[in-house]
Amino acid sequence: MLQLVDGRGDWLHVRGADDYEGWTHVGFLMPFTGTEATWRISLGCVTCDADGARRALPLGARVAPGLDVVEGVAIDPAARAAQFPRDRDAIVHSARTLFTGTSYLWGGVTPWGVDCSGLVQRIFALHGVPLRRDAWQQAADAVLVSDGVTADHAPGDLLFFSDRDDRRITHVGIATGDGGMIHSSLARGGVYAEKELSAKLKEQSVGIRRAF
Repeated sequence: MLQLVDGRGDWLHVRGADDYEGWTHVGFLMPFTGTEATWRISLGCVTCDADGARRALPLGARVAPGLDVVEGVAIDPAARAAQFPRDRDAIVHSARTLFTGTSYLWGGVTPWGVDCSGLVQRIFALHGVPLRRDAWQQAADAVLVSDGVTADHAPGDLLFFSDRDDRRITHVGIATGDGGMIHSSLARGGVYAEKELSAKLKEQSVGIRRAF
């Protein structure tokens, strides 16, 4: 659901449920009905409408009533918690499998392209843990475990980094629990599972935090 903030012709300034703001074309929107919470959740599917028009929907998209899923999977919202439990190991599994091969895309939040905080936000949301959009916001929403990533980190912990002199957070990854992490990295070209953190990542670390 989006709230209208401002508009210029067919371009609208909108605010998302996570309070993040941006611009979108009116062609990508449809009126709010109030029933969206009951719509199926795409896990990556293709839909077909009554006129035979097909459309691909990414992971996390809502499937409007009247659309048939002809490829892929969409689940009922009531089944989400069972399939994506609020569990640290399950979060790591989802991060490993649902974004395999995804390229890095600044601003992206889907397997069609994702940045570091977009990966974290989407995976945690599937598991019923809402987080804000940017890495520094996610750090503010989580509980500090350690100031540096050299300490032991449990599966599902969030590892934060900075490449700035002022140490403002610029990067985040999901700890795998074995000393490594999964993150979407421009340097890696996309989503990548680090078996262990490099010396550079350790140098840039600004802490381990826990979202729940």
